[in-house]
Amino acid sequence: MIDIKQLNFAYSKKQQPLFQNLDCQLQPGSIAGLLGKNGAGKTTLLKIMIGLLFPTEGELNVNGENPRKRQPSFLEDLFFVSEEFQLPGISIEKYVKANAGFYPRFDEKLLHKLLVDFELPETRSLQKLSYGQKKKFLISFALSTKCRLLVLDEPTNGLDIPSKAIFRKVLAGSLDEEQLVIISTHQVKDVENLIDRVLMLEDGRFVMQKDLYEISSKLNFSTSASGEGEEVLYSEMVPGGYKVITPQANGDSQVDIELLFNAVTQGSQKLKDYVN
Repeated sequence: MIDIKQLNFAYSKKQQPLFQNLDCQLQPGSIAGLLGKNGAGKTTLLKIMIGLLFPTEGELNVNGENPRKRQPSFLEDLFFVSEEFQLPGISIEKYVKANAGFYPRFDEKLLHKLLVDFELPETRSLQKLSYGQKKKFLISFALSTKCRLLVLDEPTNGLDIPSKAIFRKVLAGSLDEEQLVIISTHQVKDVENLIDRVLMLEDGRFVMQKDLYEISSKLNFSTSASGEGEEVLYSEMVPGGYKVITPQANGDSQVDIELLFNAVTQGSQKLKDYVN
């Protein structure tokens, strides 16, 4: 689905490369979470994957094609929901009529269901919707395209709490085994129950590329009265005690992705070595 080999990228020859020798492989049938601090290059990497920016060196193959060529066969199987977007001053109904035809697998029944779930009337003008309502429409349209690659940049920004719950429900229930979803987000708690593969960017490289089952087989996530101890790889104070990460000893545990992200980006070298 996505194969990146030794990818380098810089915005200009005078600037330091943002990415150096980046490698990544992603397969269909999964939801990957792309995590990183501000400025790590998450949005830039997404734009490289979909052909809006071009690598300076390296190989990039997406759905069997070179994204920079932007061939119709590539674009009809890709949908990108950007964090920043503009929508025309037409109704939802007219927008769908004008754009659905570009996607051969578009599912109108699914779109209608999602619009009902999100309480969006099809006759409403897109310009009269709030930012959150516009985001809900774009997510609904993206899922209804049934594209094999869906790229969502900060999809839960602007959504209220009930809408975030609906987002998780509709995303989990609308995908098939041929689809790959990449979610770039700072709101880890909003999507951690959806993600099954974690990608972490830091200093122009991936410091982690692992499936959740790999992580849960190595690390135990729990709470404790103390944040110290020989087995403690990382700890954070929370009301009533500490969240801690220790080596896995009793099988699998539920992965706290937010805690894992903080541990990898702020924790000791001991933890990074243990994880990798």
